[in-house]
Amino acid sequence: MDRNTIVQEKAILVGVIQSGMSEELIHEHLDELELLAETAGAEVVGRITQRVSKINAATFIGKGKANELLSQAEELGVKLILFDDELSPGQIKNYHKMSEKVKVLDRSGLILDIFNKHAKTKEARTQVDLAYLEYLLPRLTRQWTHLERQMGGIGTRAGMGETQIEIDRRLIRTRISKLKKELSRIEKERDIQSYRRRSEFRVSLVGYTNAGKSTLFKALTGTDVYIQDQLFATLDTTVRQWEIDESHPILLSDTVGFIRKLPHNLVASFKSTLKEVLEADLILVLLDISSTQIEDHIQTINEVLKEMGANEIPTIIVLNKVDLISDANMIEQRQRLFPESVTISAQQHLRLSELRSRILGKMEENFQTVDLEFSYDQGKTIAQAQEGVEVLNRKYEETSVKLKIRGSRSRISQILALVD
Repeated sequence: MDRNTIVQEKAILVGVIQSGMSEELIHEHLDELELLAETAGAEVVGRITQRVSKINAATFIGKGKANELLSQAEELGVKLILFDDELSPGQIKNYHKMSEKVKVLDRSGLILDIFNKHAKTKEARTQVDLAYLEYLLPRLTRQWTHLERQMGGIGTRAGMGETQIEIDRRLIRTRISKLKKELSRIEKERDIQSYRRRSEFRVSLVGYTNAGKSTLFKALTGTDVYIQDQLFATLDTTVRQWEIDESHPILLSDTVGFIRKLPHNLVASFKSTLKEVLEADLILVLLDISSTQIEDHIQTINEVLKEMGANEIPTIIVLNKVDLISDANMIEQRQRLFPESVTISAQQHLRLSELRSRILGKMEENFQTVDLEFSYDQGKTIAQAQEGVEVLNRKYEETSVKLKIRGSRSRISQILALVD
């Protein structure tokens, strides 16, 4: 066989139905897990669900069901079992003891694997490596102190733990420390870039992964960005200037997609990338109007925004992919669910003018007018106070300069900080 030939790993999915959860909901979650598995390069050959009243501390599902699962996997030649929930380090260790022929991975590990696969820039790779090592560290056991004892493939991609430096716990901690310092340096560079862009009104695109953010970004800015019908196709934030009209320049950013049960350490690692969201004057929350899981998606997005500390920033909900729905009643039902939303098709450029109008309206709400007075020896501050704003009036008096300026609330706050 050619060494470059990619052999898909066969995988079985496992979902647990706990109190208050329906079997339908679990299968919706497993549908998403299957898409994640396919994105990682696996071939899903089956799925197993179990209704439990209490999570088994040793094996997550019941011990008998766990043994049955491993036996079934070995009979089918399956090398990978994927749990839809996060397993504890102890549970993963127990499965490794029960079978060395089958690799058990949880949802967090799978998402980290996909992130690693798609990380292209130095910043994205640093963020993913940090998140992966923090996830890996408590999962190292005496049974395999060297990671080459693990089977290759999904969850153990090259560059993510197969080298000697990432095997020993002490060396992993050293590596984590170095990565954190590197991310701190990257964050400082971003702060400098952010300061230079402080005058523009900032709009950030967020949404569930595969909702069409990159397609909308391209439709609005005319910029070529990577678009692929795949989860987490892009990990780096793209920022472009968008002239929404002659007097309203905007900085539009496209960020990494959100997903339910996103690993917390991944959110923490990507905080420098997601800082574009935190610094936005307006967030466009993009939803796939054709998705049956739209309510679940908005809940996930709101949870991640809250975890980031961005839940107080003004938002516009944008219902995308309306061209995929032929049922007018379904469209109306979705619009009633989100009464303040804008319905569009980024792919077909439908109703984008309505979205522009709503953004302009939010911009006007965001603008503020203030009167300032400076002494003549504050020449530098006077110049800075006129950057990125509209100067409505400038009056030179005997001992001072009086300015009336109008600008975004974030820019006005920066200017007032200079005055103080």
